[in-house]
Amino acid sequence: MRAVYAAKLVGMMDAGEPVMALDADLMRPIGVLPYKDSHPESIIDCGIAEANMIGVACGLSAEGFIPFTHSFAVFASRRVMDQVFMSGAYAKQNVKMVGSDPGVCAALNGGTHMAFEDVAMMRAVPELTIVEPTDAVMLENLLPKIAHMRGMAYIRLCRTETERIYERGSDFELGRAALLREGSDLAIIAAGREVPEALRAAEALAAEGISARVLDMFTIKPLDTEAVLSAARETGAVVTAENHSVIGGLGSAVAEAVSGGCPVPVERVGVGDRFGIVGKTGYLMEYFGLTAEDIVRAAHRALERKNGAK
Repeated sequence: MRAVYAAKLVGMMDAGEPVMALDADLMRPIGVLPYKDSHPESIIDCGIAEANMIGVACGLSAEGFIPFTHSFAVFASRRVMDQVFMSGAYAKQNVKMVGSDPGVCAALNGGTHMAFEDVAMMRAVPELTIVEPTDAVMLENLLPKIAHMRGMAYIRLCRTETERIYERGSDFELGRAALLREGSDLAIIAAGREVPEALRAAEALAAEGISARVLDMFTIKPLDTEAVLSAARETGAVVTAENHSVIGGLGSAVAEAVSGGCPVPVERVGVGDRFGIVGKTGYLMEYFGLTAEDIVRAAHRALERKNGAK
């Protein structure tokens, strides 16, 4: 993912677009360091001063540039919120913020670096778009679209290689969910690294005779409410899956939409009200209940509620 991020940004710079890459002393981890010498005026290391980086980015935006900022998701959200809200969103600036290694992607960096609340924080900022690309193909397709859209955006990104879901050349539309699998008994709505788990869960459910629709909700805000409500109406039960707290993230957004438009059972797979810990990603997925098996169990609960309501 980081190789695609760096190459795509530099490609836009080379094409003459006013794109800039700002970083908080993490140019090597995100992949832009090799391009620094050839693009000294477009790639800027702001040091470990994330709030200042957002301020610099907002100033560049005011002058017509399209700045992309990067830090680990914990610092790209918690440490900069006042600057994001006031200097960025309130002032109608055009800054694209990348928060890398969210949730269990932080792995051995541990609980201090494990953002389970970043989406919840960013969702509360008016007019801010939140995108969580599923794989490198999607990231490559969406980066120019995010650059060209007007306004603040937060991109949730795993730096390391992720499971490939989409074929090269696939096209995506911001604000529109991608339908990965049709289904009639329930819908699984997932984002980010939970999308492969959702697909595996759907396969396991199919072996039980349960037909599960799978939606990739890569734009978390604005939510594709139309796709959510269609899934709720047509299947009668919804499961959400996210590498994030169940408080304030994708599951909350879906539950809000469903409760207001088509009340059906909703079960949320995500991290409970707890802090992160140190561990390899696979272990953390099991520890926090984010695996395909956890999604299957949530699907069973949703179906029990659905059938019990008849």
